Amino acid sequence: MKEIGDHLQKNLDIVFIGFNPSIRSGETGHHYANPNNRFWKVIHEAGLTPRRYRAEEDSKLLELGYGLTNIVSRPTKAADEITKDEYRLGREELRAKLAHYRPKIACFVGKGVYQEYSGKRKSEWGVQKESMIGGIVDFVAPSSSGLVRMKVEHIVDIYRGLVELKEAVQ
Repeated sequence: MKEIGDHLQKNLDIVFIGFNPSIRSGETGHHYANPNNRFWKVIHEAGLTPRRYRAEEDSKLLELGYGLTNIVSRPTKAADEITKDEYRLGREELRAKLAHYRPKIACFVGKGVYQEYSGKRKSEWGVQKESMIGGIVDFVAPSSSGLVRMKVEHIVDIYRGLVELKEAVQ
C-alpha cells in the first residue's frame, strides 16, 4: 500500500499531524479518508474551515493556510501496528519537516502522536508549555478517529482553541 503524500508549504498557519494513514487513506491516497474518522467534521464545526471538506479535497487545505502530515507514513489498520523503529525515524523526519516549513502551529491530532514526537509521558489538551522547535507553537488535540470515545462536541471545543490561537499568532 502506498504512503500518503504530505500537503505542506512554508509558513502555514497550522499543520495537522496524525499518527499515520488508515488503510482507507492508503487506498484512496487522501488524508482522513476513513468514513468513521471525524476530522473533516471537527475542523469545520470548530470554525477552522468555511465548509465541510471531503478527504478528496485534502490538498485544498493549503489554500486556507493548513497543512497535513503524519509522524509515520505507512498506512495501518491501527496505530498499535507502528513499530518503535518507524516512530524513531518518523520523529526525526517530522522534526526536519517542521524546522524546514516553519508553520506557526503544529497541531498534533492525538495525545499519543505528541507523546511519540516529544518523548514526554504527559500532555494536556491545547497549547503545550514548551515547544519542541522554537517559534512553532505545539497544540495537542484529540484524535479524530471514530474509535475515540470522547463526545464529538468536546473534541470540537478543543479544536476551537486553534481558531483563537491562530488569531493570536498572526
